[in-house]
Amino acid sequence: MVVDDEEQNRTLLRDPLEAHGYHVIEVENGISALHKVEQQIPDVILLDIMMPKMDGFEVCRRLKKYWKSAYVPILMLTALSDRKERLMGIEAGANDFLTKPVDVQDVILRVNNAVLTKRLHDLLEAEREKSERLLKNMLPRAIAERMKNGQTNIADRHEDVSILVADLVGFTALAAAIDAVEVVNLLNEIFSSFDVLVEKSGLEKIKIIGDAYMVAGGIHSHHSDHAKVIAELALGFREQVERINQQYNTSIRIRMGINTGPLVAGVIGRKTFAYDVWGETVNTACRLENTSQPGRIQISASTHERLKHHFKFEKKHDMEMKGGGTAPAYWLPL
Repeated sequence: MVVDDEEQNRTLLRDPLEAHGYHVIEVENGISALHKVEQQIPDVILLDIMMPKMDGFEVCRRLKKYWKSAYVPILMLTALSDRKERLMGIEAGANDFLTKPVDVQDVILRVNNAVLTKRLHDLLEAEREKSERLLKNMLPRAIAERMKNGQTNIADRHEDVSILVADLVGFTALAAAIDAVEVVNLLNEIFSSFDVLVEKSGLEKIKIIGDAYMVAGGIHSHHSDHAKVIAELALGFREQVERINQQYNTSIRIRMGINTGPLVAGVIGRKTFAYDVWGETVNTACRLENTSQPGRIQISASTHERLKHHFKFEKKHDMEMKGGGTAPAYWLPL
């Protein structure tokens, strides 16, 4: 983009740049340049200093404050070459200077360097965005933001969290009977439908292990009724599995366990990061899932206490705990 109030000056810059393959946008004043940049971000801006209404220094300052054009190289055009004016240009954010009358070869070389700088920045920005997307796909958004801001050792204790553990019953046998690609595609469709429900509910997907899926409520979401929301999510999971069975003529079942209580959550790993949760609350949720029945949702006494006014439960039963002993449990109504 060439910004100059004199047409002759714009022509002197436009012709050699176009001859070298550049597409040149001509703008006759600073205010128009600011409006044009909002519509289309150029790779380089050649900006005259002495213009009516708004001088080049003010235009440069505004362009550098606008996030879309902050990294666009600005080459300031001046008929003066004194030190004071160059310092003012540098203070405004100028990247380089061209002295009038311009030397065509000098213009081409400086523009080439500026374009290379902009393209290198764009490549780095694209890689940064890709890394951030990858980080946010691997970790909860709030945790990804903390890591992006430089926090590396992340470990938090949460006093009131509901954990849902879901496992696909019969999937292992199905996986042994069909093609590997079909296995992955089917599992991907099931868990992708779960992902959509989790995102809509505002809960937090923790991890997938094989054909098991873990969700938490009350860690980063601020649902005070996270037990109810996660119970409704479990019912949604069951509906999705039934839909998949009808669509693909399969007989997959899902069993689930839900528990509510305190836990520790944090990030582990150095090269590959993983966000995970630990504690007796998690262990009990896993046990509730493991001793559940296909197609059913087993919940703990602590979760039942949160849900007893929302669902009509069957009489409580005893769940055998790992290592001996029993604990009270309930079936979420079908």
